[in-house]
Amino acid sequence: MIIPAEFEKMRSFEDDEVRSAILSLLDDRSFRKIVKANVKFIPIWLLKFYTKRFKTVNSFQLGMIYPILKRILRKATTGYSADFAALPQGREDFIYLSNHRDIVLDSAFLDYHLLLSGMKSVEIGIGNNLLIHPWIETLVRLNRSFVVNRSATATELLESSQQLSRYIRFVIEQKKAPVWLAQREGRAKDSDDRTQKSVLKMLAMSGDDSMTLSEKLQSLHICPLTISYEYDPCDWLKATEFQMKRDNPGFRKSKQDDLINMKTGIWGFKGHMHYHVAAPIDSEIAALDTSVPRNQFLDQVAQIIDRHIFEGYRIYPCNRIALDMLRGDNAQSANYTPDQKREFENYLEGQLKKIRIPNPDWDYLKERILTMYANPLINQKSVMQ
Repeated sequence: MIIPAEFEKMRSFEDDEVRSAILSLLDDRSFRKIVKANVKFIPIWLLKFYTKRFKTVNSFQLGMIYPILKRILRKATTGYSADFAALPQGREDFIYLSNHRDIVLDSAFLDYHLLLSGMKSVEIGIGNNLLIHPWIETLVRLNRSFVVNRSATATELLESSQQLSRYIRFVIEQKKAPVWLAQREGRAKDSDDRTQKSVLKMLAMSGDDSMTLSEKLQSLHICPLTISYEYDPCDWLKATEFQMKRDNPGFRKSKQDDLINMKTGIWGFKGHMHYHVAAPIDSEIAALDTSVPRNQFLDQVAQIIDRHIFEGYRIYPCNRIALDMLRGDNAQSANYTPDQKREFENYLEGQLKKIRIPNPDWDYLKERILTMYANPLINQKSVMQ
């Protein structure tokens, strides 16, 4: 397949580029240092020999990424489940538009399920702000990621968004391959998952000029994806960031902060994980009134996506306990045991003890973490009543 030249610097790697990308990784001093720290007693020359069998992106993912995900499941979770029954059979040209829990693992465990099901892994949008070393960019593009320009200036933003939209449509319509996108830029640190209208505006920037806004969005086959974590290993980091921003509105995370979040999210304890996919919302978009103003129409599409994401949450005892603790009542107590409540209270105390900042506001920090766990239940109840 011929890939337009305009996508050269942002696109994911193709099968015929796998070998050279792997060799460039193994020749990178920074990457070798990480490999030696995690794969002890295996020289680089042996790894180069071992990786000769990776001739496609899928074979690389199954041979290198899949074992790492298996290890994460074994060491950092109590289990993983998925419900993809709503997907139409015989097709893979979907956009999985999901809530955003973890910088790395959200799309990785989607791929885990798809590869085990014999389906294509997704192309993944990843912000260039996370590509802090050259080897990271090589690795993520090898893992079917395309680069989203998060550092575009105001004058560059429009063209950057249009190019991104054209690339996503190229993957869906020409490659007939799936795409994963977060419903918003960055994680919803309070777990109040809401689709940003700007994401839908970006998706609608491409397509034939004769198509209506509704038709452009229908043609991308958006499938809302809900990711549920029993425990968020980054909850204490997110709470820390809330206070830092409250006390200093100009606060910005450093690159080192991003690395700490990535490492904690990958290897921190998550309890049980569940992925739930809704059917493509094409017909629901088609049923909307197209005579309303553009922004109102996009608001309605966002509400459809949000409703499906809320409905798809796996609710755990900790979500119910957090809501009761937040509201100071026992309204949810029939759905959890005293032992489960003590377990969550001990967990919460342990997470708060990890926070090391000047003048910690413990009541505020505790409220922020409780809100993170209560919001999925609050949102699900809002659409189930």
